[in-house]
Amino acid sequence: MSTGPGEEAMSAEDRTSNGPAPDARGGIVGGLIKTIRPHQWVKNLFVLAPIVFAKNVFHPDLLTRALAAVAVFCVLSGAVYTLNDIVDVDADRVHPTKRNRPIASGRVPLPVARVFLVVLVVSALVAAGIFFRPAFLGAATAYFLLNIAYSLRLKKIPFLDVACISAGFVLRVLGGGFAIDVRVSWYMVACTALLALFLGFGKRRHEIAQEHAGKQRKSLESYSAGGLNAALGITGALTLGVYVAYTLDPDTIAFFQSDQLWMTTPSVLIGIWRFVQIVRGHPKSESPTQEMLRDGLFVLNLAAWAIVVLVIVYRIRPTAGP
Repeated sequence: MSTGPGEEAMSAEDRTSNGPAPDARGGIVGGLIKTIRPHQWVKNLFVLAPIVFAKNVFHPDLLTRALAAVAVFCVLSGAVYTLNDIVDVDADRVHPTKRNRPIASGRVPLPVARVFLVVLVVSALVAAGIFFRPAFLGAATAYFLLNIAYSLRLKKIPFLDVACISAGFVLRVLGGGFAIDVRVSWYMVACTALLALFLGFGKRRHEIAQEHAGKQRKSLESYSAGGLNAALGITGALTLGVYVAYTLDPDTIAFFQSDQLWMTTPSVLIGIWRFVQIVRGHPKSESPTQEMLRDGLFVLNLAAWAIVVLVIVYRIRPTAGP
């Protein structure tokens, strides 16, 4: 992304004169690993949603296929992060924390990053084509093509940029269903899309509060704090509403043979509230989605939700003593 007159991206000489950035130290291999953001791969756990709610998580063959699908999306998402850092290298160099990323800091040379990108994409798509049905390959390919469009153009268009993020999460869930031949319900698609929109708007709300926001991301110039606060409120409420409707739906109750899934609703509400608090309370962090995985209350609440879901869906009960 180009900058305005008198606001040129920091040159290598300027960065050197101020001392090496933290990521400028170390080897290229370490830089490449950091570029693919392994800590962000937790987002690919959405691929497992279909197998969990289809009550097949303890089926060894299906679980193996589902985990392999997660691995494919981890490699693809690593490729997406690499592509994004290549495209955004100039903008990242004026960001207070992103300037330390391996490509922006010069730790990973651009030619090496480009070759690495090709290797990641080819490896993931070949694996998807060999080990899974064509439908899964289609979802994986669509996910990567969507992110190419996002990195090159769509991320500059306000609201459409967040919609693309949401679509990426939906494709993860659909891919998880295709991997194990399970139909994904419209409730799961709707909840995923709304939750991803909520997280995306939270990320944009966090970003516009930072210095040089417009130079970091073009679309931020068209966002306002008030508009994003409203978007957060609306998508958060809709996410909760659709989730509650799912737990109370007669088909859901019949499938799980339980009317208790609604008991997981408080955890969803707490998670939504806590994310908003993180967005507002950590203005200097690189990403609120990254911060929420470091937040003890958020992680504890997420674990509680997962445990209650497993207990209700799989009817897990403590074994009786002798």
